[in-house]
Amino acid sequence: MLEELMLGKKVWAVVGANQNPEKYGNMIYRKLRLRGYEVYAVNPLYDVVEGDPCYKDLSSLPKIPDVVNMVVSPKRSKNFVEEAAGLGIKYIWFQPGTYDEEVLDLAKKLGLETVQACVLVATR
Repeated sequence: MLEELMLGKKVWAVVGANQNPEKYGNMIYRKLRLRGYEVYAVNPLYDVVEGDPCYKDLSSLPKIPDVVNMVVSPKRSKNFVEEAAGLGIKYIWFQPGTYDEEVLDLAKKLGLETVQACVLVATR
């Protein structure tokens, strides 16, 4: 199952990570880190998330992640999907509300594998 395959990958980027512990971007970032994943925060609005460096885009990361977790609107996720494909990242995990038909079609066209589910539920 694709979901299990992605969860088996240990280097993740969370696009939309933020400093608000009440928001999903922060909760997901913290939970993945707590579960032992090497996780990178991506959000052009922040320099630091949970005491870790936060990067403006995927290209700025010190390491190319295996999986990109999207926690941004479909309008914003489109550019990150294109950037991920350009970097050779194969797996995109879309949180509920972060994708639409256009974004999913784009990911498919670019040869990316996608999951549309809540990673907080999947990593219980």
